[in-house]
Amino acid sequence: MNSQSAPLVTVVIPAYNESLYLAETLRQLQLALQSLSCSSEILVVDNNSSDDTAAIAEEMGVKVVFEPYNQIARARNTGARHARGQFLLFLDADTHVTPEHVQQAVAQLETGNYCGGGVTVAFDSEPPKYFTWVIHYWNWLSRKMKWAAGCFIFCRRDAFEDIGGFNEKVYASEEIWLSRQLRRWGKKRAMDFCILSTPPILSSGRKIQWYSHWQIIGVLFMMMFFPVFVRFRSLCQFWYRRPGDEG
Repeated sequence: MNSQSAPLVTVVIPAYNESLYLAETLRQLQLALQSLSCSSEILVVDNNSSDDTAAIAEEMGVKVVFEPYNQIARARNTGARHARGQFLLFLDADTHVTPEHVQQAVAQLETGNYCGGGVTVAFDSEPPKYFTWVIHYWNWLSRKMKWAAGCFIFCRRDAFEDIGGFNEKVYASEEIWLSRQLRRWGKKRAMDFCILSTPPILSSGRKIQWYSHWQIIGVLFMMMFFPVFVRFRSLCQFWYRRPGDEG
């Protein structure tokens, strides 16, 4: 999978206390990358974890870089700065990728017609009925607006660097900001931003178990009517708090 020369593809995985999920994510990712005809590398960004996230990645032969400030956008940007590949793929630590996903992502970028893209999503467990509607709506919106879900985003490195990477002024929805900026960058160069026609990628539905229905509905309400809240870390604990966290 890896070579002495710079790889074509770098996969960046931001990880904060992901010891329960990371090993399986890496196992499936490594298998998926073996299906590519090009070289690749994986970078796990230890985002100031207090568990053995970094040790798990190292045991599986993956390079680990450290980002002390616990913010998703900053962790992804830190990984990108250490990446050697011309193509960047950002994957969440609780998301299961398949060969089809990585093959299509790389194939789209190699054509030169696309600057980046994403994929529709599904959960690895059955969500409540109301949230099934939310997932369907998001996937429809993702295709219509060409917004990539944060669990799987790919792009050209030059495009990523030109737009300044992920927006570190927000603590959530940074994937939407990135998608918009990449689309603008691509439009000036006759390139498109795509949502892949693959089956949905499977991501963990753990937040549905961690939070009550009303808490989730409250977050959705804020995102729809008061999107400025993502600029305040104290209001974005839905993305940063875990069961058992102090404070």
